[in-house]
Amino acid sequence: MHTQRKRNIALILLAAALLFTGPAYGSKEIRFASVSWTGVTVKTELAKNILNSIGYEADNKVLSVPIVYKALDMGDVDVFLGNWMPTMATIANKFLDKGTIVQYVANMTGAKYTLAVPTFVYEAGLKDFSDIAEYADKLDYKIYGLEPGNDGNLVIRSMIEQNMFGLGDFEIVTTSEPIMLSEVKAKSKEGEWVVFLGWSPHYMNQIIDMKYLTGSTAETFGENDGTATIYTNIRQGFDKEQPNVAHFLKNLIFPISMINEISLMLQTNKDLKHGEAGMAYLKENPEVYRGWLEGVTTADGEPALPVFEDYLKSY
Repeated sequence: MHTQRKRNIALILLAAALLFTGPAYGSKEIRFASVSWTGVTVKTELAKNILNSIGYEADNKVLSVPIVYKALDMGDVDVFLGNWMPTMATIANKFLDKGTIVQYVANMTGAKYTLAVPTFVYEAGLKDFSDIAEYADKLDYKIYGLEPGNDGNLVIRSMIEQNMFGLGDFEIVTTSEPIMLSEVKAKSKEGEWVVFLGWSPHYMNQIIDMKYLTGSTAETFGENDGTATIYTNIRQGFDKEQPNVAHFLKNLIFPISMINEISLMLQTNKDLKHGEAGMAYLKENPEVYRGWLEGVTTADGEPALPVFEDYLKSY
């Protein structure tokens, strides 16, 4: 009787352990996390669509940056395609050092993430971080950032709190990507001065006559004037559980020109969704997806390329 009770308890504990673990080895479920930035959303929706077309069950949870990392750390999501470095280091490094999240592959190099101004402001003298405080009155002591918890916001807030570059009296305007860009466009049109968080690739570089500031440091947006590398992050163990998807992620490299073009498509056609724009681009540029699917199979082990190409015909 006592032995049977032990067995029952063991079975209960085993069931509980299985209930609270992530997808089992060989599962078709792939859980992406993204943030509400155009480039990251395009990348994630493309990856999700491709995997779904070859037999997986991929979804995309839109979260804030800190929550993305907590979800990866806890095993609640599997993949994040938007690890901008070095600016996300303050959020990401503790998990990367801990080993619960893996910086798997650089999916884009030569990106940009730093403070920017309209070109007329740059030409009037605001060219460097050290120039911002000199024009505080014209800027209304404001720097425009993104959503709460954003890594760029944390950098700006740290600059203000530490009075770096004499910015102690400034405040950060916390908002969203669309609202921030709308505000910057309106101010630029009216000839009003504004300094804001800018990045490339993004359609802002096509629709706003803008310049990036010099003067960034290792403690702000990086020593190379905000030049960034964007990495694919995965939760610990994902590549062992999903070797085929992991191989796909290794191949999943994005040219800056591609994301710029898709971003501009979204800006000029408001009815177009991120995934639709991305698929339209792939249809016109088959060399991109052929590289992504090299050596990749469907969830059932068949060559993935012909299956995806048949799916792409519907776009």
